[in-house]
Amino acid sequence: MFYAISCFLLWGLFPLYFKLLQDVSSFDIVLQRIFWSLLFLIAVLSWKRQWAWLGAVVRKPRVLLGFLVSALLLSGNWVLYVWAVNSGRIVDASLGYFMSPLVSVLLGYVILKEKLRPFQWLAVFMALGAVLWLTWSNGALPWIGLVIAATFGVYGLLRKIAYLGALEGLALETILLAPLVLAILAVTAANGGNGFLQASPMSQVLLVLSGPVTAIPLLLFARAARRIPLSLLGLLQYISPTMQLLTGVFIYDEPFDGPRLTGFVVIWVALAVYSVEGLWRLWSAKGRALSA
Repeated sequence: MFYAISCFLLWGLFPLYFKLLQDVSSFDIVLQRIFWSLLFLIAVLSWKRQWAWLGAVVRKPRVLLGFLVSALLLSGNWVLYVWAVNSGRIVDASLGYFMSPLVSVLLGYVILKEKLRPFQWLAVFMALGAVLWLTWSNGALPWIGLVIAATFGVYGLLRKIAYLGALEGLALETILLAPLVLAILAVTAANGGNGFLQASPMSQVLLVLSGPVTAIPLLLFARAARRIPLSLLGLLQYISPTMQLLTGVFIYDEPFDGPRLTGFVVIWVALAVYSVEGLWRLWSAKGRALSA
């Protein structure tokens, strides 16, 4: 519980953190996140003397390809999220993370051939209805929320079936992205366009800290996922988008009324249906186990 709540609270504070980096472009912020995350993870793995896995992985091209795809999905998710935060679209970004559990359920049905129970189908269709309502009322798809939900959902699916654990998997993702990231940083530095070099001293410190700030919540999440039921973890994960939504509305005065509020309410009801059904099945299973 401590690991789970800690990681979700940290993720919930991300809008406040990235708002402090408005003098740096979203793309440059993500490049720095990957670079400093790599250095942080290398330090952690070296301290733990935990490098034996790398020799086995380099001989598995399909594993490397899978982690490269997951790394690209995660970095794309980061770019869009940071851009949304610094463009006054925190509420739209929070929608994506509210929807991601239901996207994961749907991906499990389509990709892993998992069977959905009636109330899970109800939650999925309610979420689809909310998206259609937001599209009709606003005259455009809520594309920020949809792309964030889709990229994070597929990333979660790939990590669920991944060959490596959390620390090693995240390290491999950053290692695979490192050549491209280092090349871009070198070219931009040579051309005088490196975001880190042009940033203020305070922003440079925040960019350096973005490595552990990025990696630590992901590692806490992985530890939590191994120790508490997924149904409970699913409920706790709503801490992050709720904090982000409240930040966007009450701190940065983003609009949240009328059709947008209606669409969010439907999403919340869908999540409530999904969560209550999962908890009820968990409690029922525990009751049967105790009675047996």
